[in-house]
Amino acid sequence: MNWTDEGLILGGRRFGEGGLIIDVLTKTRGRRSGLVYGGASRARRAQYEAGNTVSLSWTGRLEEQLGRFDVAEASRERASRVLDDAGALSAISAVTTLLRGALDEGDAAGSALYEATTILLDQIEAREVWPALYVRWELGLLSALGFGLDLDECALSGANDGLTHVSPKTGRAVRGSEAEEYVNRLLRLPGFLVTPGAPVGVDDIADGLALTGYFIEARVFNGMNRAVPAQRAQLVARLLKRS
Repeated sequence: MNWTDEGLILGGRRFGEGGLIIDVLTKTRGRRSGLVYGGASRARRAQYEAGNTVSLSWTGRLEEQLGRFDVAEASRERASRVLDDAGALSAISAVTTLLRGALDEGDAAGSALYEATTILLDQIEAREVWPALYVRWELGLLSALGFGLDLDECALSGANDGLTHVSPKTGRAVRGSEAEEYVNRLLRLPGFLVTPGAPVGVDDIADGLALTGYFIEARVFNGMNRAVPAQRAQLVARLLKRS
């Protein structure tokens, strides 16, 4: 059997003398893996950089077995465009390793994330834009995996304005003014995640990363008995240092 799709390279690992097994987030088939004969050669290495968009064909006997990829030249190269920007390179690495770690082979959630992921990576050269997009992308990752946060109204009063915190137990938004007794146990909710057009400052990015990072670790990776990829912590450190 075989199929053709568009995909985002998430990473790869050597196989045999010259082969490369690549992990790809496809547009319609979720996360998929396949063997590329000769893919580890120096001449072809750049084609399989994490973050590249490619057209590919998969061929195999059974859908659940490791098949073979035929991969066209990358239609969108990203890492090569930001070689002088360590923060952007770190973001590409964090995005691709999070997807690689959180999604199982064939996971349908991957297709739901495809468009948002390519939008984020296409903005990676816009240094003043992508950090906020990245935080929103992590919220989308949680939602696609079935762990979405409820930021529409206050869990205590039902009000839909003045939301300032999120409960780490329920993932629901709260008005800090209505939770004074235990507000120090809540996670801060930056305004740009609930109010379109809200300003985004240094503290907002930090609060957003702390919020999404808590639930990514607690609800996604802890449930799989895996550690959150170190690349995310490296990105957070770079963003906060840069800020």
